[in-house]
Amino acid sequence: MENQRLILVAALVFVLFLLWQNWMGFQAAKHPPPAPPVATLSGGSAPAVSTIPAVPGGQDVPHIAAASGPGAQNLGSSQRVRVVTDLFEAEIDTTGGDLRQVGLRTYPESIQRRDQPFMLLKDSGPDLFIAQSGLVALNNGPAPTHYATFSAAQAEYRLADGQDRLDVPLTWTDSSGVKVTKIYTFQRGSFLVELNQRVENGTASDWQGSQYRQFQRTPPKTSNSYFGGGVITYTGAVISTPTQRYEKIDFDQIAKQPLSQSVTGGWVAMIQHYFLGAWIPGAGETDTFYTKSVGSDRYVVGMTGAMQTVPAGASGDFRTQLYVGPKLPDVLEKIAPNLQLTVDYGKLTVIAEPLFWLLKAIHAIVGNWGWAIIFLTVLIKLAFYKLSETSYRSMANMRRLAPEMTRLKDLYGDDKQKMNEAMMAMYKREKVNPLGGCLPILVQIPVFIALYWVLVESVQLRQAPFMLWIQDMAIPDPYYVLPLIMGATMFIQQKLSPAPPDPVQAKVMMALPILFTFMFLWFPAGLVLYWVVNNTLSIAQQWVITQRVEAAAKSPGAAKASEGPGLAERARQWAEQGRKLVDLAKKSLPDSSTNRRKK
Repeated sequence: MENQRLILVAALVFVLFLLWQNWMGFQAAKHPPPAPPVATLSGGSAPAVSTIPAVPGGQDVPHIAAASGPGAQNLGSSQRVRVVTDLFEAEIDTTGGDLRQVGLRTYPESIQRRDQPFMLLKDSGPDLFIAQSGLVALNNGPAPTHYATFSAAQAEYRLADGQDRLDVPLTWTDSSGVKVTKIYTFQRGSFLVELNQRVENGTASDWQGSQYRQFQRTPPKTSNSYFGGGVITYTGAVISTPTQRYEKIDFDQIAKQPLSQSVTGGWVAMIQHYFLGAWIPGAGETDTFYTKSVGSDRYVVGMTGAMQTVPAGASGDFRTQLYVGPKLPDVLEKIAPNLQLTVDYGKLTVIAEPLFWLLKAIHAIVGNWGWAIIFLTVLIKLAFYKLSETSYRSMANMRRLAPEMTRLKDLYGDDKQKMNEAMMAMYKREKVNPLGGCLPILVQIPVFIALYWVLVESVQLRQAPFMLWIQDMAIPDPYYVLPLIMGATMFIQQKLSPAPPDPVQAKVMMALPILFTFMFLWFPAGLVLYWVVNNTLSIAQQWVITQRVEAAAKSPGAAKASEGPGLAERARQWAEQGRKLVDLAKKSLPDSSTNRRKK
């Protein structure tokens, strides 16, 4: 009964957790964060320009134009420069030299549209997400911000066969003699883009200024819940500092309290399910990290560097790196410290990372992520075999005692004290621990939750085929076969477990397979496959143990053979039998040596 209560409570907590997450996602979409107060320009009704926190040296990051209405972009646009590499199909706008669109060629939009790259960065549609950069000069000197107009020598740049590096330069020139060349460098086989803003000072005095880099995006308008065909994952800003390795700053936080923090090293990023964009400064560089909300649905996270001086007649470089691509832990940890934490396993990262390593190692052998999930589940079940055996043995014993428990309930009625005393006496007599199955279950829960997040966060499962009709492990089973099998396995497990004496509890337990089947209809196929395999193995193990316990209960001899006393107890019994035989022999001998001595 106690085991059933534990399972019931755990299941209900899990269900409530899922429902709460979906409700919060629904409310966030229904009621977006309040827009901060925005002043108006004199002589007009258009929103005024918003400013970013000040940085060392007194210069400010340029104003960001607020949107004039829901979904309005107001980014400004001039000529588009198209860039095509082995990994990217990108567009750079000569207004600001912004990276406005980035499609990932090795990650198609869907299995039905494999020729269409997944658009991670885009400046159109409901989910705006762009990368901006610029320079700010001391005392409002000449410098190109993300509103300046650059010029490009070509309308398209392509990484040719045999070419490993592609430079895309854009040029801005001021009448004072200051020239800035913004150079994007793309490398073959890399999602890491190098950016260099080169200042050529053609004036007669020193030029002083700093660079800034930022992401600007709107909250996702697409469904982000189980019942919408996906899983709930975090979308928003993330920063890393020496004191805080990984810190989320969601859109509500940005709206309520803009960030301004001096940081040496670290990085800033905007992340979403499977993908991210991250600005990574140079090693040892000191920057001011900032966030800002603009208008009703625009949010910014970025960094501003320290002041640099470019002498008259000289040139200076402002370098940084930009990662735009999938969440690949092995790749990210080589780019910057803690960047792999954007593959967010939550509080159980210490367990999840070894599980992912093992999953990847199995995939390297079998070559199929579906089979890798199956074999990983088998290995986990083997690792917890003894713990599961203890739990299932306890459940089997409780099931064997279920008729006696029912009889005690009928006998004592509402007298719970006498009933509990009778039940404890029964447990002691039958040598059954009603809590024997609790600890093994509790020990395994963190591992199962960690594996759940591994399967949710692994971009490798996106559009990964398994077999037959399942061609994408990251989307729901199109024919709902796996969820129905999962529901059937849960129902079989219920039949193998002891039924609670309370009729209400019994009805709730029998309803759980139906409830979970309904929820799992919209779970990614990879997650449902794990639950099906895990349940199937659990059924097999539980059935074998239950049969052994029931057979032992029917046959005392079998009970002794299967669960006989330990070696110490057997030795004690043999010694006792031997002592009795010796005493009997002494009494039966009429003429012993002792009698002769007495004579």
